[in-house]
Amino acid sequence: MSSATAISPVLAEAVRSGFVESRHRGSLVLLAADGSVELEVGDPAAPVFPRSSNKPMQAAAVLRAGLELSGQRLALASASHSGEGFHLALVREMLAEYGLTDADLGTPPDLPLDPVEAESYLASGGVRDRVVMNCSGKHTAMLAACALNGWPTDSYLDPGHPLQRLVRTVVEEAAGERVSAVGTDGCGAPLMALSLTGLARAFRHFVLAAPGTAERRVADAMRAHPEFVAGTRRPDTWLMREVPGTLSKMGAEAVQAVALPDGRALAFKIDDGGTRALGPVLARALGLLGVDAEVVGRIGRAPLLGGGGEVGGVRAAF
Repeated sequence: MSSATAISPVLAEAVRSGFVESRHRGSLVLLAADGSVELEVGDPAAPVFPRSSNKPMQAAAVLRAGLELSGQRLALASASHSGEGFHLALVREMLAEYGLTDADLGTPPDLPLDPVEAESYLASGGVRDRVVMNCSGKHTAMLAACALNGWPTDSYLDPGHPLQRLVRTVVEEAAGERVSAVGTDGCGAPLMALSLTGLARAFRHFVLAAPGTAERRVADAMRAHPEFVAGTRRPDTWLMREVPGTLSKMGAEAVQAVALPDGRALAFKIDDGGTRALGPVLARALGLLGVDAEVVGRIGRAPLLGGGGEVGGVRAAF
């Protein structure tokens, strides 16, 4: 199907009081354990910006650049963190460890990504801050890798910078395809386009990589410390915590990639960027891959409210 001429199929629909009032279209791919395509919906061969679903590859690049990270620090380097206290404390600790300050960060000042955390942060007098921005762990690791190698830190977000060229190499190797376009992510870092099939292959590559490789070290750190990858109220955390061996990372504009420890994998993108469809579509995709766990049902719940009460919900439609 040509993405230029065809309309994507409906992946999710919002049902209010028994009436379908909205539909979310998109594309999805499921890979079997051997890497073969098990299911295609829409056009998963078309390029998309994976947004933060590319973060595991960016974290692997800083390891390949020689930066020694492990445990919570490596998980935070792969994170779209919620801005909870333990996230911000570790970012600041890492900055100090590498002789950096928040002024070195190229992230835009922001509020916590998690709405509950944002309310608490504002109520305590907090203001938009570079450290609070959800990508600050990744940027800290990038800056530290630059300092280690004697690379410029003031241009570390330039696509032609040595670090970003290394990121591109890692992305292309993991996905098994060339980057088709380069843009600028919300955090200011170069954003490298892949097909959804390539994104699913990349996550599969990380979970199946040999122990000790940069890719496996990233996957292991994310799975061991999922609360540092996302936060205490986030589906990525729940899934990695409650389905052992699973690697999961969402991206802005309704992108999601997941790999199971045996190599089964999925990736999807909601065309309109509607994140309310993420949970229901993810739950349905996990079910099709054979994941049977309580957390799948919890991830899939997306209620619609009317007058303060539940009057419907968003549901998968494929």
